[in-house]
Parts: sequence; C-alpha cells; structure tokens
Amino acid sequence: MPLPPNVYDAEPIPPAARAEIERLLATGDLFRYTAPQDAPVALFEADFAAKMGAKFALAVSSCSAALFLSLKALGLPRGARVLVPAFTFAAVPSSIVHADCVPVLCEVGEDYRVDMADFEAKIEGASAILISHMRGHTSDMDAIMELAAAHGLPVIEDAAHSLGTRWHGKPIGTLGAIGCFSFQSYKLLNAGEGGILITDDADIAARAVIMSGAYEHNWQKHPAATEEDRATLSAAFARWQNALPLYNTRLSNLSAAILRPQLAEMDRRVRDGRRNHDHTAAALNRSPWLSVPEKLGPEERAPDSIQFNLLGLDDAETVAFMEASAARGVKVQVFGMSRDNARAFWNWQFLGELPELPRTRAMLMRACDVRLPARLTLEECDFIAAALTEAAEAVMGERRAYGT
Repeated sequence: MPLPPNVYDAEPIPPAARAEIERLLATGDLFRYTAPQDAPVALFEADFAAKMGAKFALAVSSCSAALFLSLKALGLPRGARVLVPAFTFAAVPSSIVHADCVPVLCEVGEDYRVDMADFEAKIEGASAILISHMRGHTSDMDAIMELAAAHGLPVIEDAAHSLGTRWHGKPIGTLGAIGCFSFQSYKLLNAGEGGILITDDADIAARAVIMSGAYEHNWQKHPAATEEDRATLSAAFARWQNALPLYNTRLSNLSAAILRPQLAEMDRRVRDGRRNHDHTAAALNRSPWLSVPEKLGPEERAPDSIQFNLLGLDDAETVAFMEASAARGVKVQVFGMSRDNARAFWNWQFLGELPELPRTRAMLMRACDVRLPARLTLEECDFIAAALTEAAEAVMGERRAYGT
C-alpha cells in the first residue's frame, strides 16, 4: 500500500537563490537600507510590482503587517469601523484592532464567500472594507467594488491565499486600493515569514513605506515603476517626512533573496495547484457525502489546498470522519470542530462581544480543509481523494448498518 503523501513540506528554494544568499552571508548585508541602492528587498519589490502590474510595492515582515500598515496608510480615525468577512484567520481582525479600528464581521455562506445581503446591510457606517479571500476563494468582487464605490469606501484585499488568482483576468490584489500577500511557508512564494502590499496610490505607498521603518530619507531607496511614478512618490514622501510614526515592520535582504528567484516559478505553481485542486475536487464531488463549492464565473483560482463541505453528517459523524481520514493518512481540519481553531470567529475573544452569525457558524461546523500543495502528483491527489471518500463512506455506512 502506498504511503500517504507529505503535504507539509514546501518546494525546495530555487538554486538561483544560493549565490545571493552566500553573498549576503559573506558580507553580513542583511538590512535593506545598508546598500545605497538595489538592495535585494528593493529589487524584489520592483519585480513583484511588475509581475502584478502595480505601480508600488512594499515588502514587510508578514501579511498581517501589510494589512496593519494598509489600514494606517488610509488615515482612518481611531474607532473607525472596518467591514470584514467572518471567515478568515484571526490575524486579520487582529490587524484591524492593532490599527485602532473596529472589525465589523459579516456573514459568509456555505461557498466560503461573503453573504452579500449581510454585507450590504452592515456597510452603512463603515469607514473601510477589508475583503479576506480566505483559502483563495474570491467573493463577488464586482458587487463588493460597486457597493464600496457607492459609499465612497476604500477596499483592502487580504490576498494571503490568492497570489496568482485572477478576477475577469485581473490579478487579485489589484482590484482594491491596496492588496496584501503572504510569504509564509505554506503560501505560493515561501520565505518562512514575510508579506507585501501593492498599490497604485503614491500617497498610500509613501505613508506605508515611512511607517514600515523608512526613517530619515531611506524612502529614497524604494523603487517605482516609471520616472513619472518616482516623481509622484517622491512628492508624497516629502509631504509625510517626519509626520508619521515608525513601526519597523521591514523585510530582511535574506528573505528577499529567497523570494526573488521564486517569482519565475509562480505561473507553473499556479497551473499545478489548479490542476491538483480540480482533479481532487472532481473525485470528492462523486461522493454523496462531500461537496466542493464551485468557483464564481469570473474567477481563475490558484489553490494550494482544498475545502469541501460534509453533507448530512451530524457532529459525532463529523468527528468520526476526521478520525477515519487520519487513520487513512490524511489529516482533515473541520474549521468549527477543531479545538481553539484560529479561523472560527467565536474564538476571537479579544474582540469582546461577538455577533451570532448563524450562517457562518453552520458553514464552519461542516467545512473541511486539506492541504494540497502544487508539488503533488496526480497519483498523490488520488490517494488523498480516495482516503477522504472512503472515510465518508465508512462513517455513513455505519449509519446505514444501524438503520439510523
């Protein structure tokens, strides 16, 4: 019998990174502002912005730091209400709290996307929108952007899981005023930790750069796409010089040296991840007990995991399914059934009084999450699909055996 596939190791760092890493180790040049120009972080920012079709990029220590700086760069007043989906990672509402704002949680449906009726009902009184494309599932961005425009609200995209995803052919992260991405080890580009924000707004970029820790005139070492963009950015920097606090969320040169060669692997990883996801989803959807929600029409996804819903299972059967899957070599996380899960909104007790959100709660109690990295072969995906479908059949077969 074949061994279960290893779904936790990331792809090897490309050999092209090694020469630059060796140079950095030999010189000790790890701080992004030591070199007069073209530090590895600045080169990576320029390459990433070009890849995404954005004017400005700022690499920082994490996606959470990027979200925090984005909120601060918008100049939101203390206590501003920020509308955010209730299906996300705890770090997302935490970044809102960190920015002295108040998260307003909106419902998410069984397809893991924003409940637009609840979103529209709660938008009045909000100062900004932070859309979390959780696990790479894109909500109806046409409707969201239309409502945002009608209310004059800026949109931040938490695209931690969505690098490589497109909406109507446009990269996710470029639809709103700011897009934020993660380079944590399970993401498409891996630095262990790290993040980046992109924007076309020079004023937002300048504020974020300064607050990230570009003290004195180190902002001069940050890239811009064109000479015109450079002039606009420099004027913005001049406006904000010495006027903003420094939060020191910078990325190191070593992380940038690890990341930069991976940009050449991005398109291949997206293709392989989508192939693995769609192949596995087709197998799971053949089970009467498992359902993978369809993507939305304008969406081209870049998944590195798969989510599916359990159909007709009660709480005890859901736990039994997780145990049966694990016994077959595949770990399943049910967001609402895993103890202290950071993606279950009722565990965000740092927010104080939490809303009920019954639709989101019901989804989380049956929504399953399985790692499915792009480096897996189709044979390994078949192993995972077979383990999951057999586990569901075993659990529900017991129900049939007892006539319940």
